[in-house]
Order: sequence, then C-alpha cells, then structure tokens
Amino acid sequence: MRARIWGCRGSLASPGPETVRYGGNTSCVEMRLGDDTLIILDAGTGIRPLGIVLREELPRTIHVFLTHLHLDHLEGLGFFGPLWEPNVDLHIWGPPSPLRSLDRRIARYLSPPLFPIHLQDIPSHPTFHDVPDEDWKIGPALIRARPVSHRGPTVGYQISENGQSLAYIPDHEPALGVDLGSVEPEWVSGHAVAQGVDLLFHDSQYTEEEYLMRVGWGHSSVSHVVSFAQICAVRQLVMFHHDPLHTDDQLEAMLRQAKALWNGHGTDPVLAHEGMELELD
Repeated sequence: MRARIWGCRGSLASPGPETVRYGGNTSCVEMRLGDDTLIILDAGTGIRPLGIVLREELPRTIHVFLTHLHLDHLEGLGFFGPLWEPNVDLHIWGPPSPLRSLDRRIARYLSPPLFPIHLQDIPSHPTFHDVPDEDWKIGPALIRARPVSHRGPTVGYQISENGQSLAYIPDHEPALGVDLGSVEPEWVSGHAVAQGVDLLFHDSQYTEEEYLMRVGWGHSSVSHVVSFAQICAVRQLVMFHHDPLHTDDQLEAMLRQAKALWNGHGTDPVLAHEGMELELD
C-alpha cells in the first residue's frame, strides 16, 4: 500500500507564506493498494490538485471514503476532475445517518444556491454507500469503518492488505470525558480502528492550552494523540489535521512536544505535509 498526502489542514484552508512547508489544503489522502486500486480518504480542497493529476491517466474506478460531512472534508468534491467524467465508476462511502441518506446530505452542498449544478446532474453519476457495520473488501484490501468521537456522524477507517495496516482518523476527540491513562483500551473511542496498525494518521489540532478552551469541539491535543497512539500500540504516528491558525514554526514546536512525550517508543511521530509519501511494504 502507498499513501500520498494532498491536504492535511483542518477546519479551513489556509494558504500563505507561514504554512508553505506543511501546506494549507484541507484533508485528502490518496491510497493505492497493491493492485493499484485507488481509494481517496476525504474530499477537502486537496482533492482538486489530485484530480488534475488523475486526469492524465484516468482510473476506471475510484473510491472516495468520507469520514464525515463537515465542509473541510467535503468542499473539494465539486472541483474533483473525475467527478465530471461520465466514464468513471465513482463510489462515495460515508457514515450513515438516521435522518437522511448519504446522497441527500451531500446534495445539500452540491446543489443551488451553494453550488451551481445539482448532484443528480453530475456526469459521473456517483454511487453512494453507507459504510457497513462489518468489515468489507475492496480489491485486495480489507476495510473497517467504526464511529469515533466527533460532532455529527463520523467514522475512522482502517485499511489492511497483506499483513500491513493503516488507520485514518483525522477528526477525533478520544479524551472527551475519559482519562486515557486509566480506562481500558477497548473503551477508548477509535481503538477498534487504530489498534496495532503500522501507520496512523490522526487529529493533532491543538496545543494543551488551546484544548482547555475547546473541550467538546471534537479534536485532540498533542498529549492526547500521543497517548492514543501508544494505547493502540501504533508503529508510526503521523500528526494530521493542522489548525488553520498554526504556522509552520508552531507545528514544529508541537512535533517537538510529541517526540518528548513519545519517549523513544519506536519510531518518532512525524508531521503530515502536502506531498508526503509513505509506503507500507
């Protein structure tokens, strides 16, 4: 499996000279399975440049996995080039809701007055899927989606192939109402997705001081993401979903704190950045 990051900013795109090293596009990760099956994790603004590259050699089938429908994870979908290609077999997966189907919820954004064209008139005619309760297969990979602690229906994803596994949980507050140091791991939100994975992309939006003023907002502090990764015995932590107000220098200060908290437990955490490529071999 191979992963490439096209966007790792949280909440709001934030281009500019102070974010150039880690990037300002919102969440989007390209995943390639061993047989080159394409899975795209979230459709933030990073999916637009990905779509431009894909048009050079257009895949027949594309799977887009949405963790939730907050705009920073959906706003790029209408500008994703393959969405407008009638010959693309596009599948969009997302968390179920007891109130409306996935396509009806997405159509609230992809329709006038918020968007000039209605979802039903888009040439690729995407197929929409509520993620199932049980694990399922796409190509050679086993996929798992489980609810995680965030505002509104939200899931994290685990993708496993040939004994290697990756988890993607970009918006997550596992410490909400829980002491991560004392609770049994099975009771921690997201544990079923991240346990034992080789690579974890995880929300690391706030400093400790910022989190105290934002409890219940659905995001993690640096100490929370490190504790969560250690509880789940993750091999490699990639700090993701950077706050739009954080400069590159501030992110690097947060990384230094994460490394100190990690305290030599295997490979040190790293900061996600646009263009980062990771391979599970």
